[in-house]
Amino acid sequence: MGEYQTQTLDRVFGAISDPTRREILIRLSTADERVTDVARHFSISLNSVSKHVRVLEQAGLVSRSVQGRNHVLSLNAAPMAEAADWIEYYRVFWTDRLAALDRFVTGTTTQTGTTTQTGTTTQTGTTPTDKGASA
Repeated sequence: MGEYQTQTLDRVFGAISDPTRREILIRLSTADERVTDVARHFSISLNSVSKHVRVLEQAGLVSRSVQGRNHVLSLNAAPMAEAADWIEYYRVFWTDRLAALDRFVTGTTTQTGTTTQTGTTTQTGTTPTDKGASA
């Protein structure tokens, strides 16, 4: 993973780790809004909302355009796609482990589309206690 990609992921995950910033992103997913309009929906000061917006801008998730005295915010979801791709890569690891846990808890093994009770293991089946068993 390149240095640029690592920095982007760090910024995106850092930005979306805060519930206020996630709520700002949700608001901007429906329409562009002025900073003052976004701030009205929170019980924190305009200055605090502006700090949250700056974090989102640094992560590349929000862009700001100045129209006269109005600062209009727009959502840029592209950096989240990179984070989603990173998470998706690891899905197979937790899916396999959850499937193995399910087999262990239910006491069953899967063999070519059929389920049998453990204790009657065939050559094509695996038992949940086999090391490296996967879904």
